Amino acid sequence: MSALPVPGGAGGPIVSVLGVRHHGPGSARAVRQELERLRPDAILIEGPPEADPLVTLAPELEPPVALLAHVPGAPARAAFWPFAAFSPEWQAILYGTAAGVPVRFCDLPAAHSLAEDEDRGQTEDEDRGETGDDDRGATSGLRADPIGSLAAAAGYDDPERWWEDVVEHRGDTPFEVIAEAMAAVREGYEPDEREARREAYMRKTLRAALKEGYGRIAVICGAWHVPALTGPLPPAARDNAVLRGLPKMKAELTWVPWTYGRLASWSGYGAGITSPGWYHHLFGAPDRPVERWLAEAAAVLRDEGLAVSSAHVIESVRLAHTLATLRGRPLAGLGEVTEAARAVLCEGDDLAVELIQRRMVVGDRLGQVTDGTPMVPLQRDLRDQQRRLRLRPEALDREIDLDLRKPLDLDRSHLLHRLGLLGVGWGALGESRGKGTFRETWTLRWRPEHDLALIEQAALGTTVAGAAAQRARDLAATDRTALADLTSLVEQCLLADLPQALPEVLAALSARAALDTDVTHLMAALPAMVRARRYGDVRGTSAEGLAVIVRSMLERICVGLPVAVTGLDEDAAAGLLKHVDAVHAAVALLETEGTGDEVSPRSRWLVTLRGVSDRQDLHGLIEGRLTRILLDAGELDDAGDRMARAMSRGQVPVRAAAWVEGFLAGGGLLLVHDPRLLSLVDGWLTGLSGDQFTDVLPLLRRTFGGFAAPERRAIGERVRSAGSGAREGQRQDVDERRAAAAVATVLAILGKDDG
Repeated sequence: MSALPVPGGAGGPIVSVLGVRHHGPGSARAVRQELERLRPDAILIEGPPEADPLVTLAPELEPPVALLAHVPGAPARAAFWPFAAFSPEWQAILYGTAAGVPVRFCDLPAAHSLAEDEDRGQTEDEDRGETGDDDRGATSGLRADPIGSLAAAAGYDDPERWWEDVVEHRGDTPFEVIAEAMAAVREGYEPDEREARREAYMRKTLRAALKEGYGRIAVICGAWHVPALTGPLPPAARDNAVLRGLPKMKAELTWVPWTYGRLASWSGYGAGITSPGWYHHLFGAPDRPVERWLAEAAAVLRDEGLAVSSAHVIESVRLAHTLATLRGRPLAGLGEVTEAARAVLCEGDDLAVELIQRRMVVGDRLGQVTDGTPMVPLQRDLRDQQRRLRLRPEALDREIDLDLRKPLDLDRSHLLHRLGLLGVGWGALGESRGKGTFRETWTLRWRPEHDLALIEQAALGTTVAGAAAQRARDLAATDRTALADLTSLVEQCLLADLPQALPEVLAALSARAALDTDVTHLMAALPAMVRARRYGDVRGTSAEGLAVIVRSMLERICVGLPVAVTGLDEDAAAGLLKHVDAVHAAVALLETEGTGDEVSPRSRWLVTLRGVSDRQDLHGLIEGRLTRILLDAGELDDAGDRMARAMSRGQVPVRAAAWVEGFLAGGGLLLVHDPRLLSLVDGWLTGLSGDQFTDVLPLLRRTFGGFAAPERRAIGERVRSAGSGAREGQRQDVDERRAAAAVATVLAILGKDDG
């Protein structure tokens, strides 16, 4: 196998252009072998040239990693160039650094490409192919998928399968054949403006290397670009004209960890691959890749408790090879081994196949960078804290339970809450499995985008705690922040242990609460404030100043609630009811005793609800719910009379049904334990006409459908037993003396003697 030389004249320099497919294990292996054969004195790789100083760090990194380019002060202007161990470019970098050969990137600088994106109004979320390959703006379907075009010409309907058969499953890579094929595909093709600039800059870098006197230059680039870099090159003046006047902005580059899951979801020409775990296996397996893969798949299934024997593995290997032979393939590919695993190892179980897909085909590998990698101070502080707290970033979900009574777990909680405030969603807080407020359950998963988020927040501070505190201050100072958001911010400050930011946030909250006249805003904000008060006890965090604000907000709610319940329709009543329930639950967390002559918050709230519940203009939903709250609080002894009035024949059935819905919103066990209330509901229902019952049926379904199945069953049994008792009572009321004559007549008719 030989590379494609670019003649430099008799005895002149030789340029070997190796066309590859990004992230191809066969290409990666072939590139490494070809470089060892060519022994070049300079290597050019497709990628942003600003990353040249970072090349020397590569041997210390653990792939997958990515080059991150971003604009200081505008980190949303960013792009990634990922590399895996099986990327041809990565193998070229490792060869060059080990052999002492200069390695340079030769694609369009990130300073220009990011500026071009800004001019187009594009964002970081738009598709950018890995290693800089980008197919946006292509005017030809062939450019969008050249591999697909070649596969179709060869009679393949699957480009991935064609590439595996032609390249990945061969012992070598036919670089000359690939170059000729790409030249044929590109015949008559005119590159768009962006691509013309990229290829012009590649040629410019190549000319510069030749001018420096390098005699054996190897260029590793996407196979699509090979025809643009071989043969007679166009005049330098023409390329300079193409590159003249390009927009430019300052760009900074660094290495960041990447994941195979992110690599599988990437898009763009030559970029994303659907099976990075499979390609990693093909690259790393010294021999018998199919046998090794299926043996590892069996181990994964055994770890999940599935019975998979050695005989299963042997039969699955045979099946995979047989399928490959029947399909005319040189080696069983991912399709064959997956079908073999499905049929033999998984015995047709799709869930088991999905497990193999997630664990092995895609993989959970997360790359690592060293401390010598350029980082903003915020990133370094997080790395230090991850080591101190023994929280290792991982690519797969990992659940941890924290006991906030332990100093280590409390510090972990503070870190995760601070990162959440900065928009770094490394951890997602879930429902704790333990009892009490001193436990938290988190699900951790590190994503490459988190590094970009840290860079974006770097201007806020040099430590995670300092940046989170400044972020809280900035949010509090924004006039657009809603009252409920401010109370949530107070809660976040306490959870994250940010006492330095709390005074300013509390001051903003107090000022906003004093000016807000909408009682529903106050009701929405109060629960978070009450929860925040508890952290002083649970976490040892000072919450001074909260008590005054909480009592002030509660007092204003009590004053404004009687007005807020007036003239509500069904939707408005349901919305207000949610706020009432939330405030009631929050008040229950406050102390029950007042200080001195001061009325306790709970007493003040219940007095307000009692006064509102006696009004005649309430929506049925509101009245029923207030009645239930007061009954459960021990503040009512006439709940039965109130229900009887609400369901009397003088009431509209729809309003009565709404009253029942509000009353029973707290659960149906009350009907099980109070026969009188159950009898009232039962009597009201049985007294409805057919049309009336149809009208209230949706409300009834919504009400009783919210009960747990055991509650519904118990209510049904109570109703049935009550009916049986009534029938039994009717039998006991029969006058046997008066019925005797009728019984005798019936017996005579039946021809039976009553004696």
